Amino acid sequence: MKIFRMSFSLFISSFFAGGEDWPKWRGPRGDGTWVGPPIAKDLNNNGLTRVWKVAVNPGYSGVTVSGSRVFLMERPSVGNGQEIERVLCMDRKTGKKIWDFTYRAEYKKLDYDKGPRASLTIKGDYVFGLGAMGHAFCLDVKMGKEIWFRDLLKEEKCPFPIWGFSASPEIWNDEVFYHVGGQASGNVLALDTITGKTKWTVGKDSKAGYAQPLVVANGITTQIICWGPNKIMGLPVGAEEELWSIPYAVKYGVSIAKPIFEDGIVLVCGYWNGSRAIQLSKNGKTANLLWSEEEKLRGLMAQPLYRKGVVYLLDRSNGLTAFQLKTGEILWRDGHKLTTAGRNPHASLVWADQEKGEVLSLNAEGELVHLHLSPKAYKEYWREQGCGETWAHPAYAGNQVFVRDDRSLSCWLLPSP
Repeated sequence: MKIFRMSFSLFISSFFAGGEDWPKWRGPRGDGTWVGPPIAKDLNNNGLTRVWKVAVNPGYSGVTVSGSRVFLMERPSVGNGQEIERVLCMDRKTGKKIWDFTYRAEYKKLDYDKGPRASLTIKGDYVFGLGAMGHAFCLDVKMGKEIWFRDLLKEEKCPFPIWGFSASPEIWNDEVFYHVGGQASGNVLALDTITGKTKWTVGKDSKAGYAQPLVVANGITTQIICWGPNKIMGLPVGAEEELWSIPYAVKYGVSIAKPIFEDGIVLVCGYWNGSRAIQLSKNGKTANLLWSEEEKLRGLMAQPLYRKGVVYLLDRSNGLTAFQLKTGEILWRDGHKLTTAGRNPHASLVWADQEKGEVLSLNAEGELVHLHLSPKAYKEYWREQGCGETWAHPAYAGNQVFVRDDRSLSCWLLPSP
């Protein structure tokens, strides 16, 4: 494993400085918000400083960071007809491997077969994961020891999604939620975090999509907002019957981007069939379609951002687009500045300073971009090459960013003003 290092003294002065960890998909709150240090708006032609770079195997799984450790999933090529998935735990200071956990996972005819899709979720002393073929597991953070392991595809008779299981596990109290569409049980399975045993299921007779469910608690109800291939649902935590549902059949079942919930409104943004805004009642038990837009607001894999009434969506045909959440009125488009025109666009979007409208993004070309978003315009501060082409979500932690492609994982310092 080849590792590139900056000077030790410079690293020690900067390590762990200034920002939250990144323990799960889409950050500490799972919504693309992150509280980090101030970031320079001008690099003065100096570029970014790389702390280390290590070799990894292919995978779409995003990076997670907790304390002194970095985690990801990959699919090594081991030969002899064996197919495996692997969890890697690395030292945050050096990138050196601390432990790994490997299990058999036969991809058969899985489309886009580079590797696992879902990001790992870290909670306390445990690592929770979901492989592309439906293997759910819990590991000990310290040594990678198996706590429990389940084959949900086999046990729950889940209809297999064309592109594999992709929704990252979500933790709620002492339960871990898996969006796998169990035919014999339910769309969402709640497993005991310690034993892995099924505690309850909800959303029967509903196939799984690819989007991670969103947990919403308003003081009256706690529900799981779940977007599947045929409908958008509000599923009560701990009960078996759905609270509400809005029909939304999506072509090829590509319900991918995680929904958002702001100002009492659920928003989903689909690739083929556009966006839907759903108004929840005050008690959260009923819902109505507020508006739909099938042509002008079509997302793909990236969860949109929200700030002060405005949504920022990476539209499949028109690039980054700002629009009003309550009406769907389009305010502006960026003219494909963030991403390349002429191909399916992808870029992760994270609020680096939500109050000021500052965003960090990693696009499919592997470019790290620092920008400002407002209801009036897109403004770019800088962009630097962070890795090769990638769909994997980066992790921001302390004053660092961790990015991966199919060959390597890199740790970069975020530049201070």
